[in-house]
Amino acid sequence: MFTWGRYTEREMRPWGVGILVLSAVLGNAETAAVLPFTNQTAASSPARANLDWIGESIAETVRDALGSHGIVALDGNDLQDAYRRLGLRERSILTEASVMKIGEILDAEQVVYGSFEFTPEAGGNPESRGSLKVTGRVVDRRRMRLSPEFVETGALEDLATIEAHIAWQTLSLVAPNAAPPESEFRTLRMPIRLDAEENYIRGLLTKDPEQKEKYFTQATRLDSRFTRPCYQLGRIHYDRKEYRQAVQWLLKIGPEDFLYREASFLKGLALFQSGDYPAAQKAFQAIADTVPLGEVWNDLGASESRRNLPQAIDSFRKALEGDQNDPVYHFNLGYALWKKGDFAAAAQRFRSVLDRVPDDEQAAELLDLCLKKQSSRVDSRSSQPRAADARLQNLERLKTNYEERAYWQLKAMVDPAKPAKGAAAPSLEAK
Repeated sequence: MFTWGRYTEREMRPWGVGILVLSAVLGNAETAAVLPFTNQTAASSPARANLDWIGESIAETVRDALGSHGIVALDGNDLQDAYRRLGLRERSILTEASVMKIGEILDAEQVVYGSFEFTPEAGGNPESRGSLKVTGRVVDRRRMRLSPEFVETGALEDLATIEAHIAWQTLSLVAPNAAPPESEFRTLRMPIRLDAEENYIRGLLTKDPEQKEKYFTQATRLDSRFTRPCYQLGRIHYDRKEYRQAVQWLLKIGPEDFLYREASFLKGLALFQSGDYPAAQKAFQAIADTVPLGEVWNDLGASESRRNLPQAIDSFRKALEGDQNDPVYHFNLGYALWKKGDFAAAAQRFRSVLDRVPDDEQAAELLDLCLKKQSSRVDSRSSQPRAADARLQNLERLKTNYEERAYWQLKAMVDPAKPAKGAAAPSLEAK
């Protein structure tokens, strides 16, 4: 299967554009790897070992800035894999050769890296914990060019402002045509309490699930405006199958948020799994109106199908139009057609599933029922399904991936003359 960076052909197919066109488009795509900024605080400083979270925080902000302006910024999982393959310790000081190797492994055209240094406040000023100096650089692998250093300094308490400045300078180097004026960019990130930011980043860095939840919860307590930990808590509860708790956290993320649609997608999944199909339908429909991803149409169709609404078939068809090779889309459309009693059309879809997944037992059984022209309709004298059909109820299959960033990037490359209406707002508040 064709791959580009960490995205597969299936995830990146521009919902109707053929694979040859896709390959040509992706060949010109802009990807960036933002490495954690390394801690160069003097080894003699007692605070040194406890400050690594700052470098991760800077990198998170820069990734958000690039991602919200059409650059595919590879995430932390990709970076961890690259470090592991090269035998490098995360957040260690890197040579330029190591930086280039990381970019090569990740197939990233641009690699952003840098360092920071913390100086404790002299004289015991109770109003400040000390000052921070952040230095960054960008390696353009496509043009084999290394940018000059760019530097920002300020009080540690002003970390959010420092990060916004670093993010703008990075964006200006990586995608100068996409960068807004700096005066405008500085207002895009709502200042978050430093201790809330620290708890959030520590939550990202820890491997212990219980500690993650504690850090994220503490971050929200310290600053109720900080929504990024709300998303993480929503995901934690969703993964535990605590769907109602997941919804409560995800509801805190408003429409102005950078993560709003991604959070809405996860919220739709949680609502669906908790049995609130009308609310799930509403969540997925709101996303589909702006971002017509196949996974959104599929899960919208699943919500409609659970309510026995006729428009489920149209939603599943829209999902399938975007990716004719996905067996989930074929199965769901076939299942909706079977429930309607359109056995010939349903059989065609189930055959398509079995062509791709020969051992799919549900598809094989439903194909057999189609061939025998048996339906799932209820007994005319009762509102309950016949006993033989009970195990064939609620078989709709969900998609749990959500690739909005890839969608907007690809849309911009396919039609660069038209700005992507409704793309994720370049807000850096939800870090």
